[in-house]
Amino acid sequence: MRHRVDHRKLSRTATHRKALLRNLVTALFLHERITTTIAKAKEARRLAERLITYAKRNNLHSRRLVAAVVNDRAVVTRLFDEIAPLYTAREGGYTRILRTRRRLGDAGEIGILELVKSKEQKEAERKRKAEAEEATKPKKKGFFGRKKAPAAAAAGETAAVAEKGEKKDASEKVGSEKGRPAKSRLEKSSADKEAKKPAKKTASASSKKGDKDSAEQGAASKERKPRAKSAPGGGKPRGPGGTAPGVTPRKSRGSQRGQ
Repeated sequence: MRHRVDHRKLSRTATHRKALLRNLVTALFLHERITTTIAKAKEARRLAERLITYAKRNNLHSRRLVAAVVNDRAVVTRLFDEIAPLYTAREGGYTRILRTRRRLGDAGEIGILELVKSKEQKEAERKRKAEAEEATKPKKKGFFGRKKAPAAAAAGETAAVAEKGEKKDASEKVGSEKGRPAKSRLEKSSADKEAKKPAKKTASASSKKGDKDSAEQGAASKERKPRAKSAPGGGKPRGPGGTAPGVTPRKSRGSQRGQ
């Protein structure tokens, strides 16, 4: 029996649960749409709608009550100045929960918690976003960040057209040359061969001359003077008496006896 059960505990302590809900409500007022589990979304919706009711009163006491829950002062100002005026004609039901999917892992049910808006509000918001995107979109510029003048742009277009025409003429000329008959090609090749013949003759003459010079050098090297023959003992050459030049011959023993 569900007696005296005020809220979901969300498997958290009191302080942890209170911090979680404060963060969820602050994110909802800042982004106007958040994604979380269905259980957390239902608990955050109770607190968010109570704070919107405080903001609709728009007095000092209600501002202090909201500031005690919402973490950011800028979000408090946005709640009182932008969000609360949208629901002056609505009595409750400021938020909506949309079920989206099952979370992988624990199969927790995921949903979207968002602020309810009318069609007029949605259209105005779309226009505002489109204008902001156009304002932030960079403008197209020319070379080095300068805008192209209309005359310069026109001149560039004419130059591009002229260049295309020249390329087309060149391609047609090449195509016409390729389409000539085979006879003209043969004549051209024969003329080229005749022009190359004298160059070949001169080259052969110069090569023959070089061969002749090399043959003469080889004959000259063969006709060298013979070396002087050395003595039979392998020593220095000797004179008429068998002695070396500049040395007196030695007398034999018989000649000494006769003396």
